[in-house]
Parts: sequence; structure tokens; C-alpha cells
Amino acid sequence: MSGVSRFRTAVRGAASGLGAAAAALAAGDLAAAFTGPGSAPVLAVGSAAIDLTPTPLKDWAVRHFGTQDKTVLLAGIYATMVVLAVLAGLLALRSLRAGVAVFALFAGLGLWAASSRDAALLPSVVAGLAGAALLTVLIRAGRPSAPDGATTTVPGTGHGMGDRTGPGAGESGGESAGHGADPGPERGARRDLGRRGFLVALAATAVGVAVVETAARALTAARYDVARARAALRLPAPVRPLPPVPASAHPVVPGLAPFVTPDSAFYRVDTALTLPQVQPSSWTLRIHGLVDHPVELSFDELLRRPLREVDYTLSCVSNEVGGPYVGTARWLGVSLADLLRETGVRRGAEQLIGRSADGMTIGTPVELVLDGRDALLAVGMNGEPLPVAHGFPCRSLVPGLFGYTSATKWLVDLELTTFAGLDPYWVRRGWDRTGLVRTASRIEVPAPFARVAPGRVTVAGTAWATHRGVAAVEVRVDDGPWHEARLATAVSPDVWRQWTWNWNAVGSGPHTLEVRATDGTGTVQPQTRHPPFPSGATGWHSTVVTVT
Repeated sequence: MSGVSRFRTAVRGAASGLGAAAAALAAGDLAAAFTGPGSAPVLAVGSAAIDLTPTPLKDWAVRHFGTQDKTVLLAGIYATMVVLAVLAGLLALRSLRAGVAVFALFAGLGLWAASSRDAALLPSVVAGLAGAALLTVLIRAGRPSAPDGATTTVPGTGHGMGDRTGPGAGESGGESAGHGADPGPERGARRDLGRRGFLVALAATAVGVAVVETAARALTAARYDVARARAALRLPAPVRPLPPVPASAHPVVPGLAPFVTPDSAFYRVDTALTLPQVQPSSWTLRIHGLVDHPVELSFDELLRRPLREVDYTLSCVSNEVGGPYVGTARWLGVSLADLLRETGVRRGAEQLIGRSADGMTIGTPVELVLDGRDALLAVGMNGEPLPVAHGFPCRSLVPGLFGYTSATKWLVDLELTTFAGLDPYWVRRGWDRTGLVRTASRIEVPAPFARVAPGRVTVAGTAWATHRGVAAVEVRVDDGPWHEARLATAVSPDVWRQWTWNWNAVGSGPHTLEVRATDGTGTVQPQTRHPPFPSGATGWHSTVVTVT
């Protein structure tokens, strides 16, 4: 076989593997439209990969990819699948069983991942069978067929050649076998038929994959998409509406973060590869465990309870010093403390375990829910129903705690238990059990590496120490003396506070600006830098600007 023929054969094998893999994914997605989006093989494998990823690697991913970390993970899974699909196709050229075995391995991985997440197994089974079947069809379609029999006699030799497609031997024209001899019209026609048959089968596969995938997405949207239900939902008004945030809470400085973070800009850090789609009509919240009166509430029953508004700054424990994973919103919901007291919390109940619709567990110390802070079962955010990405239809919030110990999105279950009774998701991975928010401050204006003119320069930023409040913010230049910044109006201890300071910029060249905050208890933000793991980052934020 010539080099060109070997290359063409390899391309055919690779294309067969890729076509079969695409068919496998589409078939799995179609099956998942009936069993739940999270059971689709790629999503099941991706979710299991997240669960198995070591904490340092997760921190690295969040630090380098931010909220795109899940996109990067899925891209990696798809890239790996492309490599395995090509390998399966090339192996199938030599041994069809070997190629099929790769798809059996793919199905087995999907089954393991789905079972580890209590997801349905059917999509992985369907995907594996579809991939194996299409690989078999494509490989066989590319083989030239012998006319009226299994063997072909090469002219002038009498030797049977089976279904070989290499150059003929002993044909007229004086050329010896294996040296570019014309394969003859009959064998050339069979080879052309094989190529045409393969191309037809590959094109049919592509069309079929497109149809099946389109149907799968449409069916999934029709069965699970809650966008229409969210748009139709009208939340009751709070019992006592909060007044608007005063304009004096937000200094008018270009580049300074808005005081209230828009829903579209609010950070999202979680492990969900696909957003849980929970219909309000079927949602229930079960409260059980160490309580005297277990209850189960429907969404309508929850909305009939008194609703309250809370301005609250939510932050993520993964936030680096000066990082973006923090935001403020006006939340609407039901008092979590009142609801727990009605159930009769028993002596010995130490933690409240929130469970998400996708199986996530978040553990909150019970005493911090019942100590008087505005712990909330939130159903609204900034005047609208919760966005799906932020927990629609219901999530929990407990001021003063990082999200990983207080903010269960897509909440469906609350269990009162002891600390020894269960380690929630993040505690099992070594994070601090309590998750108290650290005092933090950051410089937002001027931007890092900005170039400023000599003279008066406005330095501005934001500080937060939720549930303790911010009492003071100080700024210094080039390790010089600290200068007290001007604080904007305080809204509540549970909300961040913005600040400004006028700097008389002199001396051309680079200068380092640093900021530190003092919380409402009088404790100054520590200087020592620590990474987020295991209980939140510490240290003073700094930025370098150049005076031109």
C-alpha cells in the first residue's frame, strides 16, 4: 500500500471514530432528556471529575479561569473524547473489536460517573451502544466489496486476493506487483464504491447526529427549562419594604464598582456543570432531623409566609485578596430562624445541612442561624425572582459567613444534625467548618498599572466585614504613613462600604498603593498574606500606578 493510500485509510478510520463519538454523545443527550440533564455522559463524567479534583487544583482553576472554570473542564473532556474517538477508529481498521472496546470503556466511565452522583445510568448505556454500532457501520461501509464472491482472482496469476485493495500483481503492461501497477478497472470500481459508500454513511451520520442533538436539546428545554415559569412568577411584597439605598452610599467615582451588583454581573462559583432546573410547582422544602415537628413546605406555602427584604454582601471563600468574587444585592425571602424555631430545634443540634437539587451539601452552625442575624430563605434578588444561576426558586443566606457554609442554591432539604453526624461537601475537602467572613478591602480606582498625572488623584474602593461592619479604611503610599479614607454612608453591618481618598501624587515613576480596613469590633485587617484555603484569604491589597 502506498503512502497516499495509508494516509487515506487512516483518515477514514479517524473520521469513523469521530462520527461514532458524535453519534454516541447525541444518543446520550437524547436519553438524558428523559432522565435528567445531569445524567448525560459528558456532564456526569465532568461532575465526577469535579468531585475527585484535589482542593489545590480546584483553587488553581478558580484563580486562573474564574467563572469559566467549568467551560475549561468541559473543553478538556471533549478534547479527550476526540483523541479517544480517533484512536478507536484507527484501532477498528485493524480489529473492529478493539475499536468497539474503546466505546465500551467510554460507556463504563459514564456508568461509574453517573452512579457516583446518583444519576440515571441509561444515557451512558445508550451512548456506548450507539457509538459501537455506528463505528461498526462506518468501518464496514469503507471496505470495498468483492463482486459475486468473497475472493477475486488477480489476472495472470490464479491467486485469490480476497478483498485486498492494494495494487494488482501480474497485470498486463509489463509492471511488477507492488510497484504502482494499475489495479484494473474491476478492482478500481470496487474501491470507488467503497469510498462512495463510506462518504454516504458518514454524511448520513452527520445528518442523523444533527437531528438527534437538536431533538434532545428541544426536548430537554421543554421538559426542564424553568425560564418560562420564572418569568411568570410574581413574588409577594415584603412586609416592611426597605428604603432605597442612599446615594451617599456610593461615591461618584468612574471605575468604582456599583453599590448594588446587577444580577448579570454577580459572581457565580459552584460545582454545577449544568444549572439545576427546579420547577416552582413541584418544589418542596423538607425540614427534618433534630427537630420536634418536621415539616415539608411547597413553594406556594413558602410565599404565603411573611417576606422580608435584606441588603447583604455575599462573598466566596475562594476570593483572593482584592478579588472579584463578592457582590451586594437586595434579597427577598422568609426568615430562616423563625422557620427553624417553629419546627422546635432540639438540644444537641449543632449544624444545619442544606441540600441542593443537584446533591450539594452545605453545613451552617445552628447557633449562627439563631443568634439574631437576618438568615434568609431567599426567593428574590434585586426586585426579581432569583436567577436560575443563583438558586431559583429558593436558596439560603446567612450573613457573616462565606457562601460555602451558608448559601445553598437550589435548596430542597434542611437537616438539623450534629457536627459528628455529617461532614458537608467542602468540609470533607479540608475547608474550615465555620467559614466566618474575613475583613477585606480592595483598591478599584486607579486601576492596576494605571498612568496618572501629577497632582490630585482620587483613590477609591470597597471594604467589607459582613455582620461586623466596617469602621475605618486607611491607605498608604510606598510604605509611608497611613491616611484615613473617607467612608461613604453605612447601609448596614451586613453590607460592604465604599471609600475614597485624595492623593497628592508627586514624583514621577511607579508608586505602590496599599489599603487596610478595620471592622466594627475594632480589629484591623491583618497584613500577613494567606491563600484562600482553608478559611479565606488574608492580607492587604495593593496596586501599582505610575505618575507620568
